Amino acid sequence: MPDAPSIFDFSGWRVVVAGGSKGIGRAIALGFARAGAAVSICARGEQALAATRDELAGHGHPVHAASCDLGDADAVAAYIDAAATALGGIDVLVNNASGYGFGEGDDAWFADFNIDLMAAIRASRRALPHLAASAHACILHTSSIAAFHPRRNGPAYAAMKAALSHYTTSQALQLAEQRIRVNAIAPGSIEFAGGLWDRCRHDDPARYAATLAKIPFGRYGRPEEIAHAALFLASPHAGWITGQTLCVDGGQGLSG
Repeated sequence: MPDAPSIFDFSGWRVVVAGGSKGIGRAIALGFARAGAAVSICARGEQALAATRDELAGHGHPVHAASCDLGDADAVAAYIDAAATALGGIDVLVNNASGYGFGEGDDAWFADFNIDLMAAIRASRRALPHLAASAHACILHTSSIAAFHPRRNGPAYAAMKAALSHYTTSQALQLAEQRIRVNAIAPGSIEFAGGLWDRCRHDDPARYAATLAKIPFGRYGRPEEIAHAALFLASPHAGWITGQTLCVDGGQGLSG
């Protein structure tokens, strides 16, 4: 089935998606490309990166893709510089990566600290001169509904997503004078091929069913539903919205 036309028009915009080869990041990148934007993506996995790059190119707009370890400060800086050069600037920066540190050891905490939080801070810092030169600058962070509730499992992930949501408010206040809007999206449980909940459905069906039972809409979310929110928040329709974290979860957070 062919893609439905986008209700947004991002023709001529330059969009950078840090963590854009799979799942939510891929859907966001494709959503912007479908709406006319030039898009850059990065990821660590070469195969998924190449496949998504080819999908983006199919929309007929400039595309840039690069391998990048977003937990490495120098790699983040080099990627943002390369993306800005390839696209001719940056209008929208989407920080989407996660370390998925669900363990209890230091490794889990450092993974989430370096990727969920510091990658967003470092990419924003490096992109700031380009965003400041844009007429419609916007930063979007991918947080999580885990940021709003205590977690028995994965406290590192929840804590760093909470820090990212709080950083969103501080960054929005800091950059308002430059007319750079900053918002975050907090997805609920999103299912896609090869993703966390797709694997859980096969490997731990009891957990899969228990989580599903807590979603009032009766299904897992789709990456495209997060992408729709991202395009809205980046668009002129959201021009008076900054410093917010928007939950997109089918009511999952209502059940705690």
